[in-house]
Amino acid sequence: MEVKTVAFIGLGVMGYPMAGYLSKAGYQTRVYNRTFAKAEKWAQQHQGQAFETPREAALGCDVVFVCVGNDDDVRSVVYGENGVLAGLKAGATLVDHTTTSAELAIELAGACQKVAVNFIDAPVSGGQAGAENGVLTIMCGGDADVFANVSPVMDVYAKQITLLGENGQGQRCKMVNQICIAGVLQGLSEALLLAQKSGLDIEQVVNTLKHGAAGSWQMENRAQTMAQGKFDFGFAIDWMRKDLGFCLQEAERVGLTLPLTEQVDAQYAKLQQQGLGRMDTSVLIKAVAKE
Repeated sequence: MEVKTVAFIGLGVMGYPMAGYLSKAGYQTRVYNRTFAKAEKWAQQHQGQAFETPREAALGCDVVFVCVGNDDDVRSVVYGENGVLAGLKAGATLVDHTTTSAELAIELAGACQKVAVNFIDAPVSGGQAGAENGVLTIMCGGDADVFANVSPVMDVYAKQITLLGENGQGQRCKMVNQICIAGVLQGLSEALLLAQKSGLDIEQVVNTLKHGAAGSWQMENRAQTMAQGKFDFGFAIDWMRKDLGFCLQEAERVGLTLPLTEQVDAQYAKLQQQGLGRMDTSVLIKAVAKE
C-alpha cells in the first residue's frame, strides 16, 4: 500500500517536530493534540490540518502515529467513540511511538486485528534533539510486511529503524535501552564526583575520554552540565521512572533481578520526593553525591 495520508497524535516535544518532518516529506498530515491550540499552532507552521479528536484525525489515513505519555494516555486516544480505531479504515496501520509496557503493545495489536488494522510498536530513543534533527533510533515490533510498508515513512525522522520481532519486542528493546542509560549515568555520576574531588578539569577530562572506550552520548552531552549543576532540560526523571518500572516488571516476568536498575530507580524516587521530578535524568549525580 502506498502511504499518502498520515496522522500524528500527540504534539509534545517529540511529536511536534516528528509530525513536521512528515509534512515536509510531502505526506498529507493530519494532527491531534489534547490541547487543541497546540495542534492549530502546528497547522499554521506546517502544511497540514488540525482536528479536535483522534478519530477525526485518523479518518482516511493510511498510517496513524501516536506519541503520548504512558499506557493510559495511549488507551485514551486509541479506544472509544472518538479514538483512533473508530476512525481508521481497514488495512491502515497504527504505529505507537510511546514508550509503554510490552503488555500494552500486545493488547493494541489484538484490538487492531479485530478491526482489520495493522499495528507496530515503535518506541524511540534520541530525545528532543533527536526528534528535532530527524535522527531518532526506532525500535519496532510487529509483522515484517507491515514494517516494510511503514519504515520508509518513519525514515523521515530517523537515523536507525530496526524490527526486533513480534509485537512487544520493540518495547522490550526500549527497556534494554533505558537500563543502559541508567547504568551509564550511575557510572558517569561517580566518575565526575571523583574527578571534581581530585581537582581535574572536567572539560579536559571529557574531551580526553570521549574518544576512548569510556565515551558515550551521556558523557559528551551531559557531563559538563552535570558538573555545572544544570538539570532544567532534557528527559525528566518522572518519565525515566515510568520506563524503569516497565524494565523491572519485565525482569520479574522472566525471573531476573536487576540490582543496578533497582538502585537507580530508588535514587530517582528520592529525587522526586525532593521536588526534582521534572529535572533531566542526569540529576542522578545529586543522589550519588549524598550516598
